[in-house]
Amino acid sequence: MLNNKSKKQKGSLMIYIIIVIFVFIMVMFPVVMVFSGKLQLLRLSIERERALQIADAGINYYQWHLSHFSDDYKDGTNASGPYVHDYTDFDTQQAIGKFSLDIIPPPPGSTIVTVKSTGWIDSNPSLTRTVTAKFGMPSVAKYAFLCNDVIWIGENETVSGQIFSNIGIRFDGVGNAPIQSAKLTYTCPSDQGNPCPATKNGVWGGASQAVQNFWQFPVPAFDFSSITSDLAVIKEDAQTAGIYLPPSNEHGYSLVFNSNGTVSVYKVTSLTHNSKGWDTKNNVHNEYTDYKDRTLQFTNDIPANGIIYVEDKTWVEGTVKGRVTVVAAQLPYNSSTAPTIYIPNSIIYTTKDGSDVLGLIAQKDVVVTFHAPDNLEIDAAIISQNGGAQFLYYPGNLKNNITVFGAVMSFAQWTWTWVSPSGNAESGYKDTYFNYDANLLYAPPPSFPLSSSSYQLLNWTSN
Repeated sequence: MLNNKSKKQKGSLMIYIIIVIFVFIMVMFPVVMVFSGKLQLLRLSIERERALQIADAGINYYQWHLSHFSDDYKDGTNASGPYVHDYTDFDTQQAIGKFSLDIIPPPPGSTIVTVKSTGWIDSNPSLTRTVTAKFGMPSVAKYAFLCNDVIWIGENETVSGQIFSNIGIRFDGVGNAPIQSAKLTYTCPSDQGNPCPATKNGVWGGASQAVQNFWQFPVPAFDFSSITSDLAVIKEDAQTAGIYLPPSNEHGYSLVFNSNGTVSVYKVTSLTHNSKGWDTKNNVHNEYTDYKDRTLQFTNDIPANGIIYVEDKTWVEGTVKGRVTVVAAQLPYNSSTAPTIYIPNSIIYTTKDGSDVLGLIAQKDVVVTFHAPDNLEIDAAIISQNGGAQFLYYPGNLKNNITVFGAVMSFAQWTWTWVSPSGNAESGYKDTYFNYDANLLYAPPPSFPLSSSSYQLLNWTSN
């Protein structure tokens, strides 16, 4: 039997143990709570990351879908969204979550598709992550100048935007973007001035070193067949919902764009005399390039689909409000009957923010006329499918300056200025200023050809 002293010792020890346990609990409880909180945060972080990955998988899926069905913005269902898909784990092959897609088709005049993907895991569907991506299909108007022939930018010419030639470029002026040739070297022709003909690098000339830093050669050639629009489809679109003008049985048509969003269509009944000229292929041109008398046919709003198709020579001028493409063509193509687009006066946009745009697609040439004003502005994206964009060479017909806001794509050589072998301007415009319209890349004119059949990722954001 224990004595009183032993009992007192055991009681004191118990109190001490209780105190130690209490202190330990008081100390460890916050540690355990912090550790538990960190585990909870880690779990939530993992779930958030998995939800984000599932949302991003939805973006990847729809990019794949657009690459196979470029004009399907309803996930193959022909129904309104959102469109919900199971997400299957690659390793376990078990469905562990879902993503929901909201798809915004391109607005009128644009190729940009917006896809919003919301993802979650099945074990915590209230925790969601969202990824928003924009995809665009670039047009051929990503170049300021695109040519299947040689290019010469003179010392009085300034170009803002990318330049590309499948042959070679002499660059003496000012530029601020890549200047590219598909050739390592080429034999420059005599119409590129002294010391041609000679073997030159793909890009050469008297530009400053700062501009020469933009020179790139050789680069892969550009397939010019890719800029050939399906004119038959454009013609059908014009006949059904646009403006279609058959052969005039006169000299052609004059289109005058008005600042209120309308276009006035005239039939050209007589032409103004001018001297003969020469094109960039040294072909003689005896035709008159300016209209004299016209008869008004009608004034209409620019059609909703923006297509004007003309089966005759076409003069274009005025102030453009809206989005429109003018095509001058006769099918099937015949070099002797293919029509030209003439520019007799300035073409300007009411705004230069991308809401106004004009495409000019000529089956043959795009020509600035003999009597065009001394100071000319052209706001347009120009395609000369089988000829050149040019001011013809008329000895002594020398003008002041031409300003272009847009893009020029020309199968043959293009030029607004003709210079002597010594480099002095002797016909056309003495000074040329070119400003690339960056809005054309993903918001080209209606029915304008695209440079790629697949969408490119432009922007990616997540919450």
